Amino acid sequence: MPATPVALAILLLCTGHIFSNAARTLPAVAVDVLTRDLGITATELAQITGIFPAAFAAVMIPVGIALDRYGVKRTNLFLLTVAGCGAVMAALATGPWSMALAQAVLGAGCSGMLMCPITFAARALTAPRFAVWSGIIQATGNTGMLLSASPLALLIEAVDWRAGFWACGAIAALAIALVALLVPSDRPAPTPRRGLAHDLREVGRVALTPGLRGVMVFTFASFAAVLGVRGLWGGPWLMEVKGLDRITAGNVLLACTVALTIGPALAGLLLKRIGHAPALMTISHLTCAGLIALIVAGGPIAGFLGLPAMPVAWDLVLLVLFGAIISFQVLAFSLVRGAVPPEQTGRALSCANLSFFFGAAVLQGLSGLVAGWGGNGAALLTFAVALVICSLGFWVLRPGR
Repeated sequence: MPATPVALAILLLCTGHIFSNAARTLPAVAVDVLTRDLGITATELAQITGIFPAAFAAVMIPVGIALDRYGVKRTNLFLLTVAGCGAVMAALATGPWSMALAQAVLGAGCSGMLMCPITFAARALTAPRFAVWSGIIQATGNTGMLLSASPLALLIEAVDWRAGFWACGAIAALAIALVALLVPSDRPAPTPRRGLAHDLREVGRVALTPGLRGVMVFTFASFAAVLGVRGLWGGPWLMEVKGLDRITAGNVLLACTVALTIGPALAGLLLKRIGHAPALMTISHLTCAGLIALIVAGGPIAGFLGLPAMPVAWDLVLLVLFGAIISFQVLAFSLVRGAVPPEQTGRALSCANLSFFFGAAVLQGLSGLVAGWGGNGAALLTFAVALVICSLGFWVLRPGR
């Protein structure tokens, strides 16, 4: 396949990832109205939205098997349809149970939205080009978080939070049309047809190979931190602790999201230039743990400086740095690609993504419990501690150690 059609197909497949990022980070700018209309607390909302990554993780292994068995296009179209139904269900939710069900359907449908373009690229591109394109894919998908910052904050303010989910449903419909009409069908290399039990055992063996064990530890806290800071607790921190209105808080989160959008592409280019992925990954996530701690420490620092509070610019700069530096998580996909043969690419990438989202489900639920004890600051620190533990664990288990 010529280079241009490959690049176009990858970008079109990224529309599903855009949808996924918009849908899962929308609650950050709608916590107050969601809790009011659903009759729940912020802690309960954290637990409900934690169903999204839990459902995502629960079906990740079957998605990896489907990518290897049936190809990217067929898997992507099925998952987009499920995800679009989840967005509609969320828009129609009337209470905690209906929203919980909607989050489960959304999470299951979104489970392959990153893996589809990543797997397509891993099979079609050389290793150096894949290092760059894995960053481009993540950067393109992260534009979905741009939508859930200021644009959806304005929509929620003008209409209500349901309009935000209807908008996400429209994105899913557009993605289905683009992929169905323009993405070429891919046919994985033929392999002996085996039972599901055999495939599941093979996935387990892949996940435990020496080249992947450290990556699985690293990814457990990596996306959890993005989802926790940008997707859930960042909005309440800015509105409740810093006293910002919804639109201003959305603008601050928008700046963080721009950094999240640019960062993956820069990470891929830096890896191509200097290498040393394990060092870049470890240093980046330890740095992000420090940035989260500095956000929470704004009150004590302001007191030390004789100020009533640190200015909003303090949080803005730290969140932008966080967004840019946490994006080095994308380098994990390059390590995964190099650790397995091509016929296991879908399974291996799905193992890593499973850890991304299983960690998000566990840590998001934990952060909700911690918030009930110590407030928004304590919830944010949950992710800082997890980043430190998992980054050091990865360094000990890193490939080629």
